Amino acid sequence: MATSSPTLNPAQTAFVAAQPLYFVATATADSRINLSPKGMDSLRVLAPDRLIWLNATGSGNESAAHVAVDPRMTLMFCAFDGDPKILRIYGRARAVHQRDADWPTLYGLFPPLPGARQIFDLAIEQVQTSCGFAVPLYDFRGPRDKLRDWAIGKGDDGLREYWTQRNTTSIDGLPTGIVAGNLGDGSPETASP
Repeated sequence: MATSSPTLNPAQTAFVAAQPLYFVATATADSRINLSPKGMDSLRVLAPDRLIWLNATGSGNESAAHVAVDPRMTLMFCAFDGDPKILRIYGRARAVHQRDADWPTLYGLFPPLPGARQIFDLAIEQVQTSCGFAVPLYDFRGPRDKLRDWAIGKGDDGLREYWTQRNTTSIDGLPTGIVAGNLGDGSPETASP
């Protein structure tokens, strides 16, 4: 049976922390809906009504473009072992870029990640759990290092060039704010971590 609450309780927080995989969904009124899988050690629950997740460089940058227009975000976690469970977190997010004043504090909550490009700060509005009876059982064998190795190979300058070439707009042409002035903010770009 589904349950709903405005914040995470301790058992839900523990469940979230134990999951090696989660999914993030965003959209604007006129954009495609984006749904992305996330892994690595990239999520922290800061309070029952707040969490952050660290976004690594990838081929797209949809979440940043979407929350700049419409801050709605949904995260979903599934139990792939043990008792069946699905947990969804609904809220409003903002993208924190490396040039933002709170980047050093928030980024310091994670292990260093080559290619880190944004942190999403989510104000939780609703938490919903459901049975997950149809979610298959899977065994987690470990994280992949390919994205980390790729980012290390690119280096800081190569990553910034990649962001400029491939991460400044969404697939619908919305600006992502990844480089200074991309959202019209005029902020200076800072070096990557």
